[in-house]
Amino acid sequence: MGNYFNPEIETMPVEEIKKLQSKRLTEQVKHVYTNVEFYRNRMDEAGVKPEDIHGIEDLHKLPFITKDDLRDQYPYGLVAVPLSECVRIQSTSGTTGRRVVAFYTQEDINIWDTCCARAIVAAGGTKDDVVHVCYGYGLFTGGPGLNGGSHMVGSLTLPMSSGNTERQIQFMTDLGSTILCCTPSYAAYLGESIAERGVKDQLKLKAGIFGAEAWTEEMRHNIEESLGIKAYDIYGLTEISGPGVSFECEEQRGMHINEDHFIAEVIDPKTGEVLPEGEKGELVFTCITKKAFPLLRYRTRDICVLSREKCSCGRTHIRMSKPLGRSDDMMVVKGVNVFPSQIETVLLNKGYEANYQLVVDRVGSSDTISCDVEWLPDNPPADDADKAAKEKKLVSALKSMLGIAVDVHLVAPKTVPRSEGKAVRVIDKRALFEESQFNTFEKH
Repeated sequence: MGNYFNPEIETMPVEEIKKLQSKRLTEQVKHVYTNVEFYRNRMDEAGVKPEDIHGIEDLHKLPFITKDDLRDQYPYGLVAVPLSECVRIQSTSGTTGRRVVAFYTQEDINIWDTCCARAIVAAGGTKDDVVHVCYGYGLFTGGPGLNGGSHMVGSLTLPMSSGNTERQIQFMTDLGSTILCCTPSYAAYLGESIAERGVKDQLKLKAGIFGAEAWTEEMRHNIEESLGIKAYDIYGLTEISGPGVSFECEEQRGMHINEDHFIAEVIDPKTGEVLPEGEKGELVFTCITKKAFPLLRYRTRDICVLSREKCSCGRTHIRMSKPLGRSDDMMVVKGVNVFPSQIETVLLNKGYEANYQLVVDRVGSSDTISCDVEWLPDNPPADDADKAAKEKKLVSALKSMLGIAVDVHLVAPKTVPRSEGKAVRVIDKRALFEESQFNTFEKH
């Protein structure tokens, strides 16, 4: 059966899981209705009272909540406990409009740590391991989440944060890191850097826990080969808690959702209809134990598949596939959320019109993003040097907005294709989620 962090919960019979979820759901609905005006008004508008929710079979009666709702209620509108009971906030990486800020009681953090600890144990982690965390710390949830999970397992924790690759490799070799936690793109870069330095034989790594951005099976295999490890996926959202909402076991066929803390649904993104297990649709989460910032029926916009097929690891919690895309136009590039509206904001502020086209691609293990921007007919570049200077200014402005570099190309007016319908502003060539991956998950 393997080494479980909490076998009583993680191998619980499905009917018992559903009973536990029903009990916690009814308590949570009463909690938010009593303490959050937003939820009370939204439920009243839908004609739903707490006493109408008897268990998970009534979950569909509750209204959805979206990221726009979270932004509208910024900063305190969704807090369900007195601020004196909150001990921390975390925030999303969004750079346009109001940020999404999530609040935590100490109990919430303990639960989050538990979820991340389960992910570490599922990757083979024990108190004898050295967990090397190079996700970012601060407001980003990656570093704090895996850091807390590692502490709960009892592992020696290296809170490296991101960057400074030379130091990462030095500590990795000197201190004998055994489990690496970071984004898959940074893991790939570490693999390349380690090969260049010829120190792979000095590593003691056995596993990696990678998330915060999309990655392919091909990328997984490349990372496993370059670092000599087994690479595990982890999923989470700041809005829900952070990494650890779900995680892979050794079978690597979907991520087990921590169902004692989260209820997952898949819906038709257009109609909101709940879809049966095995159908592809938008992932929706309900928090049933979080007290400070509990979300009910939160639409993640991630497209995936849920499966309760028996898993060889012995865990009975439902599994979700890797996200197969998004139901909105947000892109994740180099681990950063990018919206076309952000590009437009920069262009308009710099005196250009919104005639542009983004191209996102993948070269090796790294994402690339470029942008064709039409110059104004009455203000063309004087020469190549002037064109390069104008492009440089746009590169700087876009990096300030997005947090990542965009390769900008100024082009002549009418160069960017026009459309009588919705403009094609983004061309994503990465094909991150091939249909074959979906079919492989379905067959199992």
